[in-house]
Amino acid sequence: MGVPVLVLGESGSGKSASLRNFKKDEVGVMNVASKPLPFRTDIKPLNVNRTAKAKNANRYDIIKAAIKKANVKTLVIDDSQYLLAFDSFDKANEIGYGKFTTMAVNFEKLIEFCIDEVEDDKIIYFLHHCETNESGKLKAKTIGKMLDSQLTIEGLFSIVLFCQTDGQTHEFITQSDGFTTAKSPMEMFEPRIDNDLKMVDKTIREYYNMEVNK
Repeated sequence: MGVPVLVLGESGSGKSASLRNFKKDEVGVMNVASKPLPFRTDIKPLNVNRTAKAKNANRYDIIKAAIKKANVKTLVIDDSQYLLAFDSFDKANEIGYGKFTTMAVNFEKLIEFCIDEVEDDKIIYFLHHCETNESGKLKAKTIGKMLDSQLTIEGLFSIVLFCQTDGQTHEFITQSDGFTTAKSPMEMFEPRIDNDLKMVDKTIREYYNMEVNK
């Protein structure tokens, strides 16, 4: 059974930068929007959107296949909200509310796949943009109220981390302060920690007695 983890934050808050301490043989990165990582690294991401266009293939299928064949225990889907956005663009000419249900199901099935069809000790991080809802609370970004009525993304994860920056430092919020949907198991993390995803990965593995990433 795999463990999906949701990492939320605004653009520039440090989501992708949290990968900076991984080496190329420690993590597999699937970059949905096919953009370069924001730091010097020998990690070579799989450019999902570019691959999908080149092969005329489904983005979700490309990601699932990559997760299945990966030799590493730690995997990252960078900018996972673009799976919803690109799905919406693909269905722009479709009429009716059924397409919103389809988009919600596609995303939910990917998370379900990461739990049920992935081998033990693999952790899959969804790096995802956030947005503010009508009550002023930060939540996972989707593509509108119609899809929100079909899917509450955070409800599918046991661990939700929020990236935050003051322009000088970057950190993860691990528990909700009333204004975010952050959450994590009791005593896994301090309320605020450095935005170091490699350290987060090690902590999760120790907490759940999972195999340490080698």
